[in-house]
Order: sequence, then C-alpha cells, then structure tokens
Amino acid sequence: MDNILTIIISGIIGIAGGFGIAKLIEKSNISNLIKNSKKEAASILKDANLEAENIKKDKILQAKEKFIELKSEHEQVILSRDKKVAEIEKRVRDKESQISNELSKAKKVNDDFEAKTLEYTTKIENLDKKQAEVDKLHKSQLQQLEVISGLSAEEAKDQLVEGLKAEAKSKAMSHIQDTIEEAKLTAQQEAKKIIINTIQRVGTEEAVENCVSVFNIESDDVKGRIIGREGRNIRALEAATGVEIIVDDTPEAIILSCFDPVRREIARLALHKLVTDGRIHPARIEEVVAKTAKQIDDEIIEVGKRTVIDLGIHGLHPELIKVVGRMKYRSSYGQNLLQHSREVSKLCGIMAAELGLNVKLAKRAGLLHDIGKVPDAESDLPHALLGMQWAEKYGEKEEVCNAIGAHHDEIEMKSLLSPIIQVCDAISGARPGARRQVLDSYIQRLKDLEEVAYGFSGVKNAYAIQAGRELRVIVESEKVSDENAANLSFDISQKIQTEMTYPGQVKVTVIRETRAVNIAK
Repeated sequence: MDNILTIIISGIIGIAGGFGIAKLIEKSNISNLIKNSKKEAASILKDANLEAENIKKDKILQAKEKFIELKSEHEQVILSRDKKVAEIEKRVRDKESQISNELSKAKKVNDDFEAKTLEYTTKIENLDKKQAEVDKLHKSQLQQLEVISGLSAEEAKDQLVEGLKAEAKSKAMSHIQDTIEEAKLTAQQEAKKIIINTIQRVGTEEAVENCVSVFNIESDDVKGRIIGREGRNIRALEAATGVEIIVDDTPEAIILSCFDPVRREIARLALHKLVTDGRIHPARIEEVVAKTAKQIDDEIIEVGKRTVIDLGIHGLHPELIKVVGRMKYRSSYGQNLLQHSREVSKLCGIMAAELGLNVKLAKRAGLLHDIGKVPDAESDLPHALLGMQWAEKYGEKEEVCNAIGAHHDEIEMKSLLSPIIQVCDAISGARPGARRQVLDSYIQRLKDLEEVAYGFSGVKNAYAIQAGRELRVIVESEKVSDENAANLSFDISQKIQTEMTYPGQVKVTVIRETRAVNIAK
C-alpha cells in the first residue's frame, strides 16, 4: 500500500517536474523566436527604406526627364507658332504691297478714264452738230426730190413697198408650185416603193373557196348504209346539217354541196364519225351532228386564239377572238376571209413599220377590219360600220375603230391607220387569183333564199341546196299544221318569184315532222 502511494506521489512529482521543464523550454524558444523576429523585422525595414530611397531617386529622375521632354515640346510648339506668325506677317506685307500697286494702277486707270470721258464728250458734241447738219441736208434733198418727181416721201415709200410685195409674192408662188410638184413626185415614188416592198415581203396564197367538199369512202358499200332504208338516213343527214349530200356513180366518193363552209364542215366530220363508228340511223345522226357542231364551235375559238398569237396581237376580247375564228369558215368574193384578214394584217404591219407608225396597232386593225362580214344575225348596216360598232363595244382603241369603219369610205378617216388599212385591203383583194365576183354573188343569192324563208312565222331551219334550185324549209310542228305547211310553201315560192332574180326554177319543200319522245327508266 505504501509502495503504491509512493509510486503515485513519485508520478505526480515527475509530471509536475516535466511540466515545469516544458514551460522553461517553451519560454526559452519564445524568447529566441522574438529575437529572431526583431532581427528579421529590422532587416526588412532596412531593405524597405533602401528600396524606398531607390524608388524615390527613380521617380525624381523620371520627373526630371518628363519635364525636359515637355519643355522641349513646348519650345517646338512656340517655334512653330513663331514660324506661322512670321509667314502670316510676310503674306500681310505682300498683300499690302499688292494692294498698294493695285491702288496706284486704279488711280492711273481712273485718270485715263476721266481723260477719255472728256475726249468722248467733246466728240459726241461734234457728232451731234454734224448729225444736225446731215439731217438738214437730207431734208433739203427730199424736198428737192419731191419737187422733181411730183411725189411725196410717203407716196414714194408706199409705191416701193407695193412693188417689193408683188415681186416677193410672185417668187413665193413660183417656189411653192415647184415645191408642190416635187413633193407630189416624191410622194408617189415613196408610196410606190413602200407598197412594192410590202407586197414583196408577204407570201400569199391563191386558193379560192368553193361550195363542194368530197368525202372519200373505202368502198361503195358504205353508200348504201349512208342512204339507209328508203333514204331515211340521208334525209336525216340533210335535215340536220342543211347540206345537200350527192351520192352518185363516182367511185369511193360522196359529194357534200353547200355554200356555207361551217355547215359543210359539220356534215363532213359527222359523216366521218358515223362511217367510222358503223352505227348509222336517224337518232344517231342527230346526236353526232349536235356533238360535231359543238366541236366546230370549240375549234373556232382555238383558231381565233392561234391566229392572234401568230400575229403577235394581245389583249383581244374573247368575243372578238371568236369572230376571228369564224372567219375561217367565211369567204369574201370567193377568198377565204381569215386568210384575207391575216394577209391584210401582215401588210399593215409592214407598211406601218415603213412609215414609222405603231406596228401592233396596225396589225390589230388589219385583222379586225372585216369582222362585220361574220355577224351572228343579219344587219342592215354595211359590214365596215357593223365591224366598227363591234370594235367599240369590246373596247378597241379609237384609231382601230375608225380604221375599221373608214376602210370603205363610209365615215371620215381620222388617223393615219385608216388609209393604210384601206390600201392593204385593196392590195390583198386585187392580186391575181384572189377573188371571184361570180362565186360571191352566187353565195349571196343562196343566203337570200334562206333569208326569205326565215321571214315567215314557224320556220325553224331553211337550207338552200342543189346550187339554189331547191329550198328546204323545216317548220315547227306545234306552230304549223299540215294545211298551213302547203300554204307556207306556196307563199314562200311566190315571195321568191316576186322579190328575187334567179336562173331556172326554185323548188320549195316544206318539211313538217311530229315526234313523240318518252324515256323508260
């Protein structure tokens, strides 16, 4: 027990002693550290003072250098300003010297001017005196001349003026007459030159429209099918198309005769479709003819569009395009109207170019100049005035309308286009082989025959066939009875006999047909 206590006490004493020793050692280390720190702080302070002194010296040196540099720049600026001031002073001195010289010159010029003024004043006074003397002498001479001639000065002047007037008038009239003769000769030569050049630059065709088309068939067996049982098919064809169909001994050919090219073309195309299809009977004939007529209407519009595109004409009204297309199936004195109008349009374009006028407007007027020849309904107006009305209705320019209306002198020409259209129309129609007067009068007689029939009530269609020797009239069964049909035939024949002139006889056939149609559904 005692040993343990002794050990414990010894341990406590050892710990206390170790703690004391540790404190002493720590105190000694702290003292050394403080000493070292002071030494190091003193060294750092010394280095800092030394570096501060160096920096101070450097800054002072830089400041001195900057001062010297600024001083040098300031001296240079001062020198530059002094130099400029010296130059300005020199220029001022030069200007003062120049002004002084100018003033001396001006004073000299002024002195000279005053001297000249005085001299001229003296001369003017002398001239006034001499002028007064001249006037006095002139008046004296005039008085002497008046006494000698017996005329006053005014009378002599009037006689001189009259003589000069007569001489000048005579020379002017002679010059004007020579100029007019030369202008006439030159104008005729230029006009011939333009017309010849225009004609030479346009290719023309000499084909003339006729009233007969030939429909070729593969064999003569087809003729019997076209005629039909007891002729019913051929009668239905003639009634639907208004074309005389001649089936004779001509091998492999059927002749279609009609003065109207549109009806003839419809009949030809309808026959072609019927023969190709093989079904030929009255109902089928009427259906095919109706479809073919619609096809021809579409083709007319297409022809009109193609024509205006070929000629470079733009902005034409659709109705006028349709009229242009219908020209293909019309003739003027035997000449195809569309070919004639295209030809006139090209001629007008060339002639307008030669004269320096509007080429497009001239071609437009040339194409439309005969649109009055293809009316939808008969009119009492001449074709030129009717065409002018159509052109005005569909918005054509005033120059074009006047050219259309004046190309046969029905109205006054108001623009240079009008005589050009007239001349080109004459050129196209007058060339050899272009027209046949007899054919045109023959076609007009056939049209007049049909118009006579249309003048009666109840007439649905009228067709002049067999070269005008027969007139077939189709009437509406609801409006015309069988008895009235006979009376209508007689009345039409009497009117033709009294109002028309024609060779031979005209047979009038009135056809009345009654149909009952029902549809089974």
